[in-house]
Amino acid sequence: MVVLAASIVGKSGKVLVSRQFVDMSRIRIEGLLAAFPKLVGTGKQHTYVETENVRYVYQPIESLYLLLVTNKQSNILEDLDTLRLLSKLVPEYSYSLDEEGISTNAFELIFAFDEVITIGHKENVNVAQVKQYCEMESHEEKLHKLVMQSKINETKDVMKRKASEIDKSKIEKNRGEKGGFGPLQSLGSERIENSFSDLSISSSGSGFGSGPAFGLNTDIDSFSNKTKGRPTSSANAPPKGLGMKLGKSQKANQFLESLRAEGEVILEDVKPSLGQSRSAAPPLTDPITLNVEEKLNVTLKRDGGVNNFDVQGTLALQILNQEDGHIQVQVKTGENQAVAFKTHPNMNKELFSNESILGLKDPNRPFPTGQASDAAGVGLLKWRMQSTDETMVPLTINCWPSSSGNETYVSIEYEASSMFDLQNVVISVPLPALREAPSVSQIDGEWRYDSRNSILEWSILLVDNSNRSGSMEFVVPQADSSAFFPISVSFMATETFSDLKVVNIIPLKGGNAPKFSQRTQLITENYQVV
Repeated sequence: MVVLAASIVGKSGKVLVSRQFVDMSRIRIEGLLAAFPKLVGTGKQHTYVETENVRYVYQPIESLYLLLVTNKQSNILEDLDTLRLLSKLVPEYSYSLDEEGISTNAFELIFAFDEVITIGHKENVNVAQVKQYCEMESHEEKLHKLVMQSKINETKDVMKRKASEIDKSKIEKNRGEKGGFGPLQSLGSERIENSFSDLSISSSGSGFGSGPAFGLNTDIDSFSNKTKGRPTSSANAPPKGLGMKLGKSQKANQFLESLRAEGEVILEDVKPSLGQSRSAAPPLTDPITLNVEEKLNVTLKRDGGVNNFDVQGTLALQILNQEDGHIQVQVKTGENQAVAFKTHPNMNKELFSNESILGLKDPNRPFPTGQASDAAGVGLLKWRMQSTDETMVPLTINCWPSSSGNETYVSIEYEASSMFDLQNVVISVPLPALREAPSVSQIDGEWRYDSRNSILEWSILLVDNSNRSGSMEFVVPQADSSAFFPISVSFMATETFSDLKVVNIIPLKGGNAPKFSQRTQLITENYQVV
């Protein structure tokens, strides 16, 4: 009458923890546990099931089974009492009663099972006694740890004293070598001349003792000859080279390096350079650059449909050299009839309407020039497109939260239109306040949890024909479905809805057409699923 094994298995039959108390092969115990899910019936009130050789006594624990495998001669009442004790111990050692929690605390559970069952027979213990036995606290061990810690602290104190003595000896050595000016140099002062012997001091009489009053006359010229390249100072103002400049000493640098080694973030004082350009815009290399940019404002409904779809685009001109300002720009628009174009007030509207050429009303007037720091350029053309057609949306998001027990399972799927290849896609899902990161079970791409703002960021580097759709699944503690909205999306593309192309640059003063380049991008300004 013995317990053969105590196990925790999933409802699909996956074995998470199993402890055998009699000698049996691994193949036999795996066969017994694999047969158990097929024997368990649905809708029955029994907590045991028998086969020809063994008896299974079990108890459901959320989505798992706590299972005792016994022989048929075993006392089922005693087995039920053993099973009841084990069911109280499992939550004590695994706070999350799922596959991940049980697997993480597998050895703690096996040690607890060993305290309850010995060679197949139940020990006369309770939950408190099992926890005390498993903690294995030892007074001798605590005393040993205290002694070791005191030795470590004593060694650290000795190291600090030795380091202080070494620093003092270095300071004394520097003072002896450099005539007492070592401390000034350690403060980071500018280089001071070796001596002040060239400063001539003369008295009003023949020597200092010849009269009650005497004057000091500093020979500035002789001193300034020593200073390399410094301007000669007047007698009333002190020499500029003698000013003491406080900088970072070697000790300060060593201290900062030690902080960096411990993981601290040290911010250095960096003077911004005057010629530094703005962050995002790459430097201009061609004489003429035309920037086509469309900003996307989209609000999608969580159940499908479009609340708002608005595209606003601009064509901007950047000219490096003033001699290239007398030009006209010939463009070609796409076949999208929903796009409404509007020229700048200084542009010749008739010329654009008839020939798709952008030129100033006054052809003798050049376009203004600008350097690379003028990231926006000169606006030539604007356009706008609005729609409620969901097929125009480049990226749709479906979010399906579902609660089960004390957890909420969230499945998110994206579907991208074949119109564009999207780059740097980031889908930001708000989460309820969590104590730890969500459990992501499946994802196409990468994820990052922003604990400060409680946001799960799903990022895909490139969405093209190979991955027009993808999904992510994660689990969080039970929460309302509205907690996962609004979902924010950001991405960029190198094609636009207007499909505007610059065909040619027409010089108005003759000669060859200047070289030009076109930069095209579609970006999201506000893209949400609400």
